[in-house]
Amino acid sequence: MPTPAVQKRSILAAVIGNALEWYDFLVFAFMTPIVAKLFFPSNPADPSNNLNQILLTTAVFGVGFFMRPVGGIVLGLYGDRKGRKAAMVMVTGLMAVAIALITVAPTYAAVGLLAPLFIVLARLLQGFAAGGEFGTSTALLIELAPPGQRGFYGSWQMTGQMMALLIGAAIGTLITDIFTPEQLMAWAWRIPFAMGLLIVPVAIYIRRHVEEPEAFQRLQEAKAKGEVKNVGLLEMLRTHTRETLVGMGLVVTATVSIYITFTYLVTYSTVTLKLPLHDTFLVQMAGAALMVVLMPFAGAWSDRAGRRPLVIGSLIGYLAVLYPLYAWLTSDPSIARLMAVQVVVCLFVSVFFGVFSTVLAELFPANVRSIGMSMAYNIAVMVFGGFAQFIVTWLIRETGSPMAPAFYVMFGVALGVIASFFITERAHEESIDHH
Repeated sequence: MPTPAVQKRSILAAVIGNALEWYDFLVFAFMTPIVAKLFFPSNPADPSNNLNQILLTTAVFGVGFFMRPVGGIVLGLYGDRKGRKAAMVMVTGLMAVAIALITVAPTYAAVGLLAPLFIVLARLLQGFAAGGEFGTSTALLIELAPPGQRGFYGSWQMTGQMMALLIGAAIGTLITDIFTPEQLMAWAWRIPFAMGLLIVPVAIYIRRHVEEPEAFQRLQEAKAKGEVKNVGLLEMLRTHTRETLVGMGLVVTATVSIYITFTYLVTYSTVTLKLPLHDTFLVQMAGAALMVVLMPFAGAWSDRAGRRPLVIGSLIGYLAVLYPLYAWLTSDPSIARLMAVQVVVCLFVSVFFGVFSTVLAELFPANVRSIGMSMAYNIAVMVFGGFAQFIVTWLIRETGSPMAPAFYVMFGVALGVIASFFITERAHEESIDHH
C-alpha cells in the first residue's frame, strides 16, 4: 500500500496537470476578444467585415475540440501500455509547448499570416494533450487510492477543474482591472499565459516522481505472462460498449454543466440578461469556490453510501430545479437572483461531480481504463461541449426565449439520469482491476 506521502503526491500530480489544462483553456476563452484583434485583424479593405474573427473562433475552438478524441485515443492507449505516469508527463510536456507558443506568439502586424498559424498550432496541441489528461490522471488517482477511499481520491479530478475555473476567472478579472485597454492590447494579455507557463516545471517535476499504481504493475506482470493482452481501440469499444455508452451519458451532463452553467454564464448574464460584467464574474467565482469545498466531501460520502444513489439523487434533483430556477431568474434578472440560482445548482452539481470521475474509472478494468475513459469523455465533450455555446446562442435567437440555456442543460442532465440507472455499484468492492 502506498505511504501517505506518496498518496498526497499522487493527488497533487493529478490535480495540478488537470488544473493547468483548464486554466489554459479558460484564460484563452477570457482573452479571445484581444487575441482576435491581434492575430486575425479585420479586412483592411472592409473594416466592418468580421470574417477573420469568425475564422478565429471556429479554427481555434473547433480545432482544439476535434483534436481531443485523437489525443484521447493516442494518449489513452499509451497510458494503458506504458504507464499512467509516462502518459501524464507527456501530457504536461505537450501542454507546456502549447502555452509557450501562445505566450511568445508574434502578432499579425509583425509576421502576417504566420501569427494565426502559431495560435492554431497551439490549440491543436492543447486539444491533443487535454484529450489524454482526464483518462490517465483519473486512472492514477483511482488505482493509488487506499481501500474504501476511491470516491474521495477520484473527487480531486473535478476539484482540480473547478480550482482552475476559480483561478482563471480571478486572474482574468484582475488583469482587466489593473491594466488599461491599451496596455492589454500591447503586452499585458500575455501575463496570464506566462503565469501558466511558470506552473509547468513544477507539474512535470511532481508527475515524474509519482509511483506507478500497484494495479498497473500487476497488469504489466499479467501481460508478460500472457494472461492479459493489449487491447486496441476497436476491441475496447466492442467488449465495453455498454460501459462506454453509460460513461458518455454521464459525461454529457458534466460537459453541459461546465460549458453552460459555468463558462457560458458570463456571456449569458451580460448579453441576454443585461447584468453587469464584474458582478457576474464574482457570481461565477463564488459558485466555483463552493464546489471546490463540497466535492471532496461528496466523494468521501460515496465511499460509504455508494456511488449509484448519489449520482441518481443529485441528477434527478438537478433536473427538477433547473426550469423553475431559470424561469424565476429570467422573469426579473438581478445579481442577487443569479447568485441564488448558481448556489442551488452548484449544490446538486458538486455532489454529482464529486462522484463522477470515480464512477467512470470503475466502469472499466485496468487494461483499458485510460482508453475507455478517454473515449467516453472526449467524444461526449467534443459533440456536446464544443458546440454547446453555438447551440445555445442559436436557440436563444430562434426561439427568442432567454430560457434556452436551461433547456439545453435539462436535455444533457436527462441523458445523465438515464445513464445513471445503468451504473453497476462498485463502491464496496475491494478490487476493480478485472471484471
